[in-house]
Amino acid sequence: MKKTFSRLLFALSASAVMHASAAADFPDRTMRWIVPYAAGGTTDVMARHLAAEMGPLLGQTVVIDNKPGAASIIGATQIARSTPDGYTFGTVDSGTLAFNPALYSELTYDVEKDFTFIGGLGRMPLVLAVNPNFPAKSLQEFMEIVRKEPGKTTSASSGHGSPLHVALELFNQREGVSLLHVPYKGSAPALQDLMSGQVDSMFVDLPPSIQMIHSGKLRVLAVATPKRLDVLPDVPTFDELGIKGFEAYAWQGFVSPKNTPEAVVGKLSTALNTALKSEVIGKKFDALGIQPMPMEPAEFEAFAKSEGKLWGDVIRKAGIKLD
Repeated sequence: MKKTFSRLLFALSASAVMHASAAADFPDRTMRWIVPYAAGGTTDVMARHLAAEMGPLLGQTVVIDNKPGAASIIGATQIARSTPDGYTFGTVDSGTLAFNPALYSELTYDVEKDFTFIGGLGRMPLVLAVNPNFPAKSLQEFMEIVRKEPGKTTSASSGHGSPLHVALELFNQREGVSLLHVPYKGSAPALQDLMSGQVDSMFVDLPPSIQMIHSGKLRVLAVATPKRLDVLPDVPTFDELGIKGFEAYAWQGFVSPKNTPEAVVGKLSTALNTALKSEVIGKKFDALGIQPMPMEPAEFEAFAKSEGKLWGDVIRKAGIKLD
């Protein structure tokens, strides 16, 4: 019995030493960043900018591996099933962590059981925009129209269960109105129909729409942020206009598989936050309409849980299901 116990202690001690040694040497080879969306989109561009900054900080090359499809489920599942040694990690977003558990009856990953939270990446503020020919010139006029004729004013989104859709549903629920949801397969066709007047309004994120806004092809009535945006300084917040506490973002974060060693997580977190706070990333994100979102691991995990509660309630109340 004593010998067995001694062997067990030795094995555990040896494992701890090997674990500590591996963490001390980390990283000593190329690293893989899984992006759950196609190359060329905002998510991919964000990851590539950050990988270019984090690589030198970590002393290794960070390779982007695009795994698009199924509302980020394919990529998230790949992250979850990878070896938890710190060499594979990836992007998750509001859909992955906050929406999908409510949108799908079954998922191939578990938000609480399958991921180690490392930090936030960035968030894209949402704004309420209308076609320039829509009769409302202000949020007050917009509300008067939608209250006068419930269900007539249309509002586009990039698809069922997208951040743009659930922001619309939150707005409907909070204000007791009934904007008519018109889903599209992506932001591009939705924005085209908004500009042409085929639909009246849309909650849009800034990366694909900022040039259209600045050129006058879209009129923004309010921004869903606590403070006015530097890129739209003349546009008031919902809060300023009397809709208190209405905030909505599309956001992204950074995770690795569950049970990634704490020391490894610390190194990844430090490199990520250093990159996010750099002048280089600040300028690149600003050009894309993205706000850097540096967070410590525990802070990001708490944030994701609170977002899951908020948006899960909105999705269930609206009766949105994708399976």
